[in-house]
Amino acid sequence: MSAGQAQSVELAPGLAESPCLRILLSAQALATLGAAIAHAMGPREFELVSVEQAVAQSRSDIDIAFISRDVTGLSTKYELVPALQACYQVLRQSAGLQWVHIHSAGADRPIYQELRDRGVRVSTSSGANAEVVAQMALTGLLALARRLPQMMAAQRRRVWAPLLGELAPRDLSGQTALLVGWGPIGQRIGEFLRMLGLSLTVLRHGVFDPQSAPEGVCMAGLQDFARWLPQTDWLLLACPLTDQTRRLVDARALALLPPGAGLINVSRGEVVVEADLVSALRTGHLGSAYLDVFEHEPLAADSPLWALEQVIVTPHSAGHAQGNAQRVNAMFIANLACWCAGQPLRNELGRG
Repeated sequence: MSAGQAQSVELAPGLAESPCLRILLSAQALATLGAAIAHAMGPREFELVSVEQAVAQSRSDIDIAFISRDVTGLSTKYELVPALQACYQVLRQSAGLQWVHIHSAGADRPIYQELRDRGVRVSTSSGANAEVVAQMALTGLLALARRLPQMMAAQRRRVWAPLLGELAPRDLSGQTALLVGWGPIGQRIGEFLRMLGLSLTVLRHGVFDPQSAPEGVCMAGLQDFARWLPQTDWLLLACPLTDQTRRLVDARALALLPPGAGLINVSRGEVVVEADLVSALRTGHLGSAYLDVFEHEPLAADSPLWALEQVIVTPHSAGHAQGNAQRVNAMFIANLACWCAGQPLRNELGRG
């Protein structure tokens, strides 16, 4: 089905007056998902509109939008390429927009809050990349625990420098991890940490039953954050960005950590006060950090984080994998079927 082509079918009784639903998606997603969308829509009349076509025609009649990874591309929530800005304008000027499904697990881009505030439903692809992000968090922790950055620096200098004596890495088994966040990513990270023999405490939002924690896991509320820091060897952040988590890890929190503790951040950069983080790393109080997210992205070329030997920096790529698109597509199609059946959407955000 080509972009802009409406599927006209004989409508089932009761749907004869149903309007044509206009669904916005990338040209790539349109080519991939056309048949699956038709199946999910059943007898409803619909039109698939590519982002490119919608922008060129300045469309303002979109009802449903699927924002896949290829739509956001290299843009961050701070720096938008013109094509994404134009796509957002189509969403803003479509007064009848009812629902937007996004490829990411997080929905902290300002556009999504703006849409929610005007009554548009927003659903995420939470869980689609949970395994991948958890693997990357584990990779960062293992690399820091085994002091790979120091050994790689020695490799670049062509220096044979075995880590012996006081330089030998500590055993991970028996160390204590404090994990902030218990969504699909946090739960998988927790499984990995327990597999490695770390003692695990999880801090989470909202009301929950501490007795529901997996065996061997201590579960507490986020309000107890400061209490747990002094006994933490590894602080892992896998939480959404909320008013409660924004600037959660500041100078005070970092000072409460034991000397030499490590930080893993695969959540959002704004959870950490970056200037305080740099200071703690420079003094050596914070022993190491793996950072995939930053207060401003892309990370500025003059940021000191690039050059600190005990820091591993990746460009918000912990969740990237070749299988993600297929998983996100499947989530959108499943939600589209729910939409057409009048059932609750999966991973729908609450109203702001």
